[in-house]
Amino acid sequence: MKYDFIAIGDTGTDAFIKLVTPSAHIDIDKGKREIAMSFAAKIPYEEVYVIPGVGNSANVAVSAVRLGLTGALVSNIGDDYFGGECLKVFKEERVEAEFIKVHKNAKTNYHYVLWFDDDRTILTKHQKYDREMPEIDEPEWVYLSSLGGDALPWHEELENYFNKHPQINLAFQPGSYQIAASKELGGIYKRAKVVIVNKEEAQTILATDTDDIKKLLEGMKELGSEIAVITDGVKGAYASYNGEDWYMPPYPDPKPPLERTGAGDAFASTFVAALCMGMSVVDALWRAPINSMSVVQYVGAREGLLNKEKLEEYLKNAPKDYEPKRI
Repeated sequence: MKYDFIAIGDTGTDAFIKLVTPSAHIDIDKGKREIAMSFAAKIPYEEVYVIPGVGNSANVAVSAVRLGLTGALVSNIGDDYFGGECLKVFKEERVEAEFIKVHKNAKTNYHYVLWFDDDRTILTKHQKYDREMPEIDEPEWVYLSSLGGDALPWHEELENYFNKHPQINLAFQPGSYQIAASKELGGIYKRAKVVIVNKEEAQTILATDTDDIKKLLEGMKELGSEIAVITDGVKGAYASYNGEDWYMPPYPDPKPPLERTGAGDAFASTFVAALCMGMSVVDALWRAPINSMSVVQYVGAREGLLNKEKLEEYLKNAPKDYEPKRI
């Protein structure tokens, strides 16, 4: 089967541990926020939510399918209980799993999310897998995102595959290890049609502390992609394409956010899915914040993801000032 959209990246399970005051509090030192808890103590928590089948690329694949595309995921899991739970999720979400490799006697990624107030700190563990690129034919779009540190050499195989299939539109949303290895992944940036990062990630990749969004967009474009997108949390998002820079405000929250995991994935997946549907960069930018708004109203990165009809309904009922602006 030839798919509209294939995501490549690690998947696993997130266990959300909700911390409450006075068990934990936030320390702020020079603008940096840290969760603080007593060492060598028993720390009560309020609740735990275990959510399988998540991760940047998994979240994006689910979002694309909910928005009406045919989609699959290239990933690796163990043959354990948690791997089986991930496969159940993808079946329920109609994300095809034919490119997910199940490794015998291996563990599936399992992350702990320390949830405090409306944000979180994630304790991550990426298992080491014997990775290989399956033959995925030529989907219209491939979305590459977070992979474990052991996957750095594998990016050369990925780059070669993309270069042998120039018809594929590549979207790149680098994860932590990929950002740290940006110099080694220059070929991926050049091959990508669109690169999506947040402001802090752009500053890290470009080795700059400038807050000038236009300079950050220019720097990201110089890495080689046709479209550069930078998100900036509650301040909105920006896109640069064909000599034009655009700003998009956030979609207003109907109530205070519950938990922010997956907001970036929801934005990025909606943006790329819109391009896959033939929309312009501006129209894609118009729709992307809506899914982010919805996701932060729920626990985890998946539950709040919208279908196309609901997303278009939100857009139809958006405030008059919710529109892209040229900068």
